[in-house]
Amino acid sequence: MSTDKDGFTRALEVMARLRAPDGCPWDREQDHNTLKPYLIEEAYEVIEAIDSGNLEKLREELGDLLLQVIFHCQLAEERGDFDAFGVAGELADKMIERHPHVFGDDMADTTGEVLRNWEVSKRKVRTDKGESNGVPSILDGVPAAMPALQRSERLQNKAARVGFDWPDAGGAAKKIDEEWDELKAAVEGGDQAAIAAEMGDFLFAAVNYSRKLGINAESSARSSIDRFISRFHRMESELRARGLSPEDVPLEELDRLWNETKIHGAQNLE
Repeated sequence: MSTDKDGFTRALEVMARLRAPDGCPWDREQDHNTLKPYLIEEAYEVIEAIDSGNLEKLREELGDLLLQVIFHCQLAEERGDFDAFGVAGELADKMIERHPHVFGDDMADTTGEVLRNWEVSKRKVRTDKGESNGVPSILDGVPAAMPALQRSERLQNKAARVGFDWPDAGGAAKKIDEEWDELKAAVEGGDQAAIAAEMGDFLFAAVNYSRKLGINAESSARSSIDRFISRFHRMESELRARGLSPEDVPLEELDRLWNETKIHGAQNLE
């Protein structure tokens, strides 16, 4: 196979070869549904590479994510539906259409104006395509399968672009207090359905407060998880050095070790 062509064209040719009758048995067995888990996995690995700050790793993981896009395009091309070049061409048209302040005569001097125009443009396209059942909403276009914290923030951002937002973080903070009181009341009432509903409202309000503070709730939660894992591992290591496991010691000792790991972690940040 020629190495003189550009990387994108070569990748398409390699994918087609893998799907050929005498290609790779595994690749030939795949379809859009079987590939869904890999698409999600590769997207998260890209995020991990970004968080690590390793640009070589980021380049590699972006390639793996691109493979998933190319794979889906190849499957569609085999059916005669569309191909990768058609996907890229439609993307280019979409970018031009949704940036009239760059490619047209519209004006947008701030990021807020750009995002507002973007939402208006997307809503018009969805209406023209009949994707909104004749009732377009500014909240359309946020995948239901998106992680809950991330989806909450995306929906809040969309609403904020048309002015439905607290003027500052103070209002969002008060909303957390309100939802916390309602959650406590539900817990006291003992109704599990009400508790679940109020817990959801409380978490949604917490995401909103995080957004107003300029903190990405999904990333913040991932960082908290990483800290929990690191501290728990350190606690386990301390116990192993004494020939013990977490289940061998009382909760009071686990709490003491946990607090020590937190202090150690704080000192490492100084």
